Amino acid sequence: MIVRPGGPADVPTVLGLLDEAVRWLVSQGRSGQWGSEPFSTNPKRVEALEAWTDDLHVAELDGDVVGALAIGPAPEYVPPAVGPEVYVTALVGSRRGRGAGRLLLAHARAEAVRRGVDRLRVDCYAGGGGALVGFYVSAGFTPTATFTVEGDWPGQVLEMRLPG
Repeated sequence: MIVRPGGPADVPTVLGLLDEAVRWLVSQGRSGQWGSEPFSTNPKRVEALEAWTDDLHVAELDGDVVGALAIGPAPEYVPPAVGPEVYVTALVGSRRGRGAGRLLLAHARAEAVRRGVDRLRVDCYAGGGGALVGFYVSAGFTPTATFTVEGDWPGQVLEMRLPG
């Protein structure tokens, strides 16, 4: 599996990965994270993905995109960082690309170090028994702040401190 820079041409494929993830979450009874409607049918979500292409990275396995990572400014609903950071604004992996998420997070960490930044942050859905929070903790992140969006969507901010 390799990581390469993504761009506007990858948007349809990444939308397909996000739609696949929604279908899988719904099949697991976990629609609280992203709802039950495909990403590709929501104009706001498509617009957000198109904006992420400035710093989009994709994981490929045998020439197929099996994961995507976007880096950008922290969303306004999370507490601001104390100092410079690299913020993971999106991460998705396909069931076909086991390990793509961890590979992309390692890429984000390396990118933060390359930029001379000592903090990598991400936020995620904190419901559903905390499974996603557990994934990020297992990848080396530490939970920091919690938040809610639209009154009922529980979120968790996590950070990884880096040397430098």
